[in-house]
Amino acid sequence: MILCCGEALIDMIPEPTVAGGEGFVPHVGGAVFNTAVGLGRLGTQVGLLSGVSTDQFGARLETHLRESHVDTSALVRSARPTTMAFVQLEDGHASYTFYDENTAGRMMASADVAPIGEEVEALFFGGISLAVEPCANTYADVLQREGARRVVMIDPNIRPGFIRDVSRYRARLDRMFAQADVVKVSDEDLSWLMPDVAGFEARAQKLLQKGPAFVIVTCGSKGAQGFLTSGEQVAVPAQPATVVDTVGAGDTFNSGVLARLSELGALRKDRISSLSPENARDALLFGAKVAAVTVARAGANPPWARELA
Repeated sequence: MILCCGEALIDMIPEPTVAGGEGFVPHVGGAVFNTAVGLGRLGTQVGLLSGVSTDQFGARLETHLRESHVDTSALVRSARPTTMAFVQLEDGHASYTFYDENTAGRMMASADVAPIGEEVEALFFGGISLAVEPCANTYADVLQREGARRVVMIDPNIRPGFIRDVSRYRARLDRMFAQADVVKVSDEDLSWLMPDVAGFEARAQKLLQKGPAFVIVTCGSKGAQGFLTSGEQVAVPAQPATVVDTVGAGDTFNSGVLARLSELGALRKDRISSLSPENARDALLFGAKVAAVTVARAGANPPWARELA
């Protein structure tokens, strides 16, 4: 099983109203939630570790997880409210305004998290949950406690406007990158992480030196590139798609990459450290294929395996 660790929230997505104005419609979401849903729909055994409210939105999140074949036994339930993300769309590209004070997800503490069972072969961390405390420290603690014998993938999915203490955030990410086997970032994330390093490839190589065996950089319509500790690189194009919006595109890409690595038997410490360029490229190609379906429809709506046949 892959255990996805991070936020589950409600995306408030703008839609026209019958009166002619614009309103917001609630959709289940969150970067890590979307990746878990994507994995479940692809037929990969997956669970979600997240703080989830007992309110109506939390119930909606849990129902959606179960309908997408995601194990919910690791959810930490509380009566605190659900995080809200109001989405703005410009030419199909999404930006976000978060409302996250005192929420079930943000306030999840290390003591709330039960030991992780041996059935979990890999851990995935990411999203805004790595930027806000106390939950950011909770996920860092889970990685420290449970990551040494499991494959670890991280996608920080950086939202600069959401970060209150940049130095603490950077330091936390560096510690987590050092414990990771796979790190995926967008080209924008990479520029934010290393503004003083000139050049795309130099930045990727510096991130590789922080500890992971496989660094993935997504570049929107230009596709994705992978960098291995062997020094070899792979690149794949973006798959053709009529873009409706980009909500959940990167999250779904992650689910495709993890699903294919699992199929290849690569989600073991000894195998991920010597991942071949052929298998790396195969995983990126499948991630791009899965993401192309998501961007062709509104909101974060990852495809089922049958849709990719």
